Amino acid sequence: MKTKTIQITSGRGPVECCWVVAQVLKYFIEDIKVARIKYTLLHREVGAENGTLQSATIQLEGNGLEPFLKDWLGTIQWIGKSSFRKFNKRKNWFIGIYEIEETEKMLLKENEIKFQAIRSSGAGGQHVNKVSSAIRAIHTKTGIQVLVMDSRSQHQNKKIALKRLQEKVDTYNNEQLKILVQHQWGNHLNLERGNPTRVFTGSDFKKQKINKSYKSKRQESRNNLRQEKWD
Repeated sequence: MKTKTIQITSGRGPVECCWVVAQVLKYFIEDIKVARIKYTLLHREVGAENGTLQSATIQLEGNGLEPFLKDWLGTIQWIGKSSFRKFNKRKNWFIGIYEIEETEKMLLKENEIKFQAIRSSGAGGQHVNKVSSAIRAIHTKTGIQVLVMDSRSQHQNKKIALKRLQEKVDTYNNEQLKILVQHQWGNHLNLERGNPTRVFTGSDFKKQKINKSYKSKRQESRNNLRQEKWD
């Protein structure tokens, strides 16, 4: 199954845009559930006001992600009056939904793990000093390592070391994803204020249909040509 990471952002927009992010996130997740796509909410950047979000990052997993996202990726417009600033005359607010280009996840492969048997230290008397039961496991690709001396059994310590090393590699992958998300700050800066993918209106946040055909534009061009002939 394919995975994609999606970011919903207010850009450098004001608190109204942060409110729109929070509303769009709800609609987006509802749409995901209807499409039976598995999702994980990775990160939410809370806005200055209650019920607002500067951005949200979601990971999707499933088949048919491209056609699903086709109707979401891009600029989202909300037409409505601000409830945060009553005297603000602006009625058009924009946010963006972008796909984050993911790096390949680091996998824990057996041929990339190096084990070292070392003597345990600390309390335990002569047995600890004579037996090399502690295990250090090193992931050679990243340099991540763990030291385990929980048991007197070297075999048991090796099993524990593998488990803890996997946990550290998972943490490493999550940290790399967070860094990647931070690098997408350009999405916040380059938010396009036009040609919206979806339009919502009013305080109840109703979806407005967008006529994507060029029929009206062609008709307008014909009318202009006719006018020119008469002129």
